[in-house]
Amino acid sequence: DALRRAGVATGVHYPTPVHLQPAYARLGHRPGAFPISEALARETLSLPLYPELGKEEAMRVIQAVNRLGARVGAQTA
Repeated sequence: DALRRAGVATGVHYPTPVHLQPAYARLGHRPGAFPISEALARETLSLPLYPELGKEEAMRVIQAVNRLGARVGAQTA
């Protein structure tokens, strides 16, 4: 939410881990087989990254992430 409020688009673009993708169903893996992979798939955040991303916008994203990191770090210290 903090990044969105700062105008930084984010997303979870790959919420289904590889072992649960339809292309790999024949391997028979079930949810829970690879809990770390499943947690990472749910929690990995995608930040803006594309060829047309200008330096100014990239700096805005970096600054927003740094501000969020500083707040989270202060809360856990």
